[in-house]
Amino acid sequence: MIDNIKPKEATSIINSLISGVVPRIGVQHIAVGRTDEVNAVVSALNDVKNGHSMVKFWIGDFGSGKSFMLHLLNTVALKQKFVVTSADFTPDNRLYANDGKGLALYSAIIDNISIQTKPDGGALPTLLEKWIDQIITKTAEENKVSLTDIRDEKYLPLIQNNILKTVNEITEVGGFDFGTVVVKYYEGFIKNDDNLRRSALKWLKGEYKTKTEARQDLGVREIVNDLNYYDMLKNFCKLFVSIGYSGFMINLDEAINLYKISNSAVREKNYEKILTIYNDCFQGKVSNLFFNFAGTNEVLENERRGLFSYNALKSRLVTNKFETSEIRDFAQPVIKLLPISHDEIFVLLQKLKAIFEFNYKTEIAISDEEIHQFMEEIFNKPGASDFLTPREVIRDYLNVLNLIRQNPSVDKKKIFGEIQIKDERPDDSAMENVEEF
Repeated sequence: MIDNIKPKEATSIINSLISGVVPRIGVQHIAVGRTDEVNAVVSALNDVKNGHSMVKFWIGDFGSGKSFMLHLLNTVALKQKFVVTSADFTPDNRLYANDGKGLALYSAIIDNISIQTKPDGGALPTLLEKWIDQIITKTAEENKVSLTDIRDEKYLPLIQNNILKTVNEITEVGGFDFGTVVVKYYEGFIKNDDNLRRSALKWLKGEYKTKTEARQDLGVREIVNDLNYYDMLKNFCKLFVSIGYSGFMINLDEAINLYKISNSAVREKNYEKILTIYNDCFQGKVSNLFFNFAGTNEVLENERRGLFSYNALKSRLVTNKFETSEIRDFAQPVIKLLPISHDEIFVLLQKLKAIFEFNYKTEIAISDEEIHQFMEEIFNKPGASDFLTPREVIRDYLNVLNLIRQNPSVDKKKIFGEIQIKDERPDDSAMENVEEF
């Protein structure tokens, strides 16, 4: 049932799902019930490849599969030769801040940059080296120097000039310092100066805290900060496209943490940043950039603290009034994730059994009929209709498989009967009573 799965993917899937989180790799092997959404994204990716930019908001109840969807988007985009990255909003990671929280989000985005040959993040050095190799080849051809000789230190000025020239062509705000830092990165290679390379990466990742320190290490005037990091992301997007990639996809999860910001002025500034990104993408001010945001219905529609509290966003994000659960519009910016059906959950549990067996190199004595019995038991528990999420069903199911694996003679019906339903949703009701200032 599971084709072409790698041992590393199987282990990631099982360990992550038992822990209640979405696996970082291998999600395509457990994707069920999201065919229309994926097809819509593939269509959007084609538009972005052709120079357009896009913003999507993935909205659903707690446990409805928002994080899973973002991970699935990563997998789809990587296959389409996109550079992808992801980060979670947290109390310390925001779009707008003046105390380093915007920069913290940027640093997380840069750390998680992935490409198909390096899907686990940390791909920025690989991308920089690929780009520099292209510059070296171009410089060698222009100056009729062999690829071996061009790497000699005496040709360093030629490489430097071409790096700066190329950066100036593809960047706007902060391009000079960006180019200077990339030159320093290359110098570190030529001169075997690991400290210089590390300093260059440190600057590109937004890890310098003072301009003085960056000037001492790299000779640049500016550093990446809360105010300019978005410009830097746009510069990276252009750089990636110039290398030959289709575009840059940035996935931002846990938007509930913007909704939770108690200071209404700061919260509004974060929503204003979303509006800026939205307008830039849909008005053609940036190319080949794809932003995805994930949040709950409350994050979108609450008119006191949600995105709808910011009128300019509300007017843009109101969903198609003609849409129903049967007639969907996946072309609009907001895509509401509906719960997957019981039939789809059954298929998912079958897939998980196959992956579990592959991972542990064993056969688990649980039949399709017993999977149905497990589902009937869990979905008929008191509170299931209100609180049960696919996440909890999956975790309980894998826990059952683990018990059977280690105790083959265990009474499965007895285990099924002991399953309890808990309300795992975060308690955000208290947020409604937080004083705003």
